Amino acid sequence: RVMEFDPKGSVVAIKNVAVNEPFFQGHFPENPVFPGVLMVEAFAQLGGLWAYLSGVEEVASKNVFFVSVDKVKFRRVVKPGDRLVLRVDLLQKRSAVYKFQGKAYVDDNLAAEGEVTMVIDIEGPDRKGLPAAR
Repeated sequence: RVMEFDPKGSVVAIKNVAVNEPFFQGHFPENPVFPGVLMVEAFAQLGGLWAYLSGVEEVASKNVFFVSVDKVKFRRVVKPGDRLVLRVDLLQKRSAVYKFQGKAYVDDNLAAEGEVTMVIDIEGPDRKGLPAAR
């Protein structure tokens, strides 16, 4: 659930972590831990949401792709019953490339942080707007 949106470059959302979520069956059956990769994905999702809500790009009909994930650190385990507060802040925008700093908290304690860079496919579904592969 989105709690705050600032068109100047930030979004804050919450995720209530429930024990009945399917990934807990394998991560880990005896000791359920919220997967860190889902926190990183949430940073990217919130960054894309910011671009959509801010109107800086016509994101609704475009694809958004990861370009990079950097400086990710996991600081504490997130368990079922925790309330995860996620925040992303825009660090940089160049053309259709966006870089965000993401942070995830449980009870005001930092659980994860990292930077995500994404590109909005400015040419549409044929993906002509993507940077050339290296």
